[in-house]
Amino acid sequence: MIENSEIIKKAYAAFNARDIDAILRVMHPEIKWSKAWEGDYATGHADVSAYWERQWAEINPTVTPVGFKKRDNGTLEVEVDQLVKDLEGNILFDGKVRHIYVINGGLLEQMNIELGDDL
Repeated sequence: MIENSEIIKKAYAAFNARDIDAILRVMHPEIKWSKAWEGDYATGHADVSAYWERQWAEINPTVTPVGFKKRDNGTLEVEVDQLVKDLEGNILFDGKVRHIYVINGGLLEQMNIELGDDL
């Protein structure tokens, strides 16, 4: 199993359960998190929490990790199945994306999102 994949799996399970406190426990206090829904980055626990609360008030995303790959630069690439519905249950997006993590000392420090034709 790829190093840190268990941390990632727990974080996604907590995200899907809307358990922000559980996710924050595996994040560095100054986490830099891609705000795909709004653009730019959320920085720090309070900013990430506020971003997710805004997001969940308008859409219902579910993300499931399906593949892990350590990159040469030391980051962890996580391929995820992402299903995004509006609050009435209509599908807005159903497909794969890549989440790229910087992880140090067992804490998530940064997450970026990549889309690609090969997914």
